Amino acid sequence: MSLPRKAKVGDDNRSNARERAVHFLYEAESRSVKVDEVIKAQILGVDELVMLLAKGTEDKRQDTDELISEFSHTWTIQRMPAIDRNILRLAIFELLDRPDVPVAVVINEAVELAKRFSTEESGKYVNGILSAIAKRVRT
Repeated sequence: MSLPRKAKVGDDNRSNARERAVHFLYEAESRSVKVDEVIKAQILGVDELVMLLAKGTEDKRQDTDELISEFSHTWTIQRMPAIDRNILRLAIFELLDRPDVPVAVVINEAVELAKRFSTEESGKYVNGILSAIAKRVRT
């Protein structure tokens, strides 16, 4: 008999979709290919929300990178860890194009992804940048 696993904050289908989208974005950037190519190479089917997040983020990359560059006072976008960059891109895409997702959810999910896949400091950094950007784009 297996014990039920303890749910984490954000442990649901939407959180899982964000995580998977970040992985696809990271892989696409690392391989210098389009995210579509990464998605097509998947053996298992890719959820509709994952595709929306990954492709939408890629389509908005110029806009999101401009915002990251503007609000990141200590690091250039090129010096940021690639995982942090892609977490920020995804979150900013959601802030810009998914008004149905509350700001607090977008920021909390991004911070949790940064803590999980990068460093504790990355979580704080992501939180600061997204909080500032959210004040501008979600008034």
